[in-house]
Amino acid sequence: MNIERIGVVVPARDEAPRLEPCLRALARAVAAVEQPVDVVLVLDSCADDSAAIVARLSPDLPLNLAVVTTAYAAAGAARAAGVDHLLSAAGTAGTWIATTDADSTVPLHWLRGHLRCAARGAEVVAGTVRVLDWHARSPEVRTRAEALYARPLRTGGHGHVHGANLGISAPLYRRLGGFPLRTHDEDVRLMAAAEAAGAVVAWAPDIAVTTSARSDARAPHGFAAHLDRLAAG
Repeated sequence: MNIERIGVVVPARDEAPRLEPCLRALARAVAAVEQPVDVVLVLDSCADDSAAIVARLSPDLPLNLAVVTTAYAAAGAARAAGVDHLLSAAGTAGTWIATTDADSTVPLHWLRGHLRCAARGAEVVAGTVRVLDWHARSPEVRTRAEALYARPLRTGGHGHVHGANLGISAPLYRRLGGFPLRTHDEDVRLMAAAEAAGAVVAWAPDIAVTTSARSDARAPHGFAAHLDRLAAG
C-alpha cells in the first residue's frame, strides 16, 4: 500500500495526569516520518480537567491535533468516533490508521515501524505493549504478567492485540465496518474480522508501546483488568 497520510486516534477517559507524556511521545513519533499525520484525541465521558490540559498543551505541541468530545463511556465507540472524524476529512485512499491509548506512550519508531510493515504488504499491524513502571502492582503480579506475555499465542506471531498499538489500512477498516461500538474488545473483534477476510497481518514484537500497570481498570477486559485477575490469583 502506498501510504500518503497517517491518522492517529487516541481515546481518553479521565486521563488528565497521563495526557502530556502521551501527546509528547506522539509528537516525537510524528516528527520521525515524512507523511503528514493527523491526530484525533477523543475525550470520552471525561469528568476531569483533560480538556483544559489539552488546551494548555496544544500551542506548544508540533501536532496537527483535533479534539473530539463524546459521551459513550466505551472505548470501542470512542475509538470508532475518532476514526470517523479522521476519515471524514482525510478520506480512505492512501490513509493508514494507527491507534494508541491516553495512558500509553509510543516509541520514536512507532509510526516508522507501521510504515515499514505496510511497505512489505501488511494491511494490519499488531504491536506489543510493555510496562516500565510497576509500582501500582505487586512483584508477584509483575512476574506472572511478564511470563504469560512472553508466551506466543499462535504459531507465526505473538498473537497479542492491543488498541494501544494497532494499525490498519483505511480501505480495509471501512470494508470491515470499523471498530465495534463496545466497552471492550473492539480491537480483538476488528482483528478477528480482518483475519476472517484474509487480510495480511504483521505481528510486530519490535514495535512496543509503553503502557500503564494502573490499578483502576477502565475497560472490563483491558490490560489493567487482566492484571487485576492475575492479582486475584
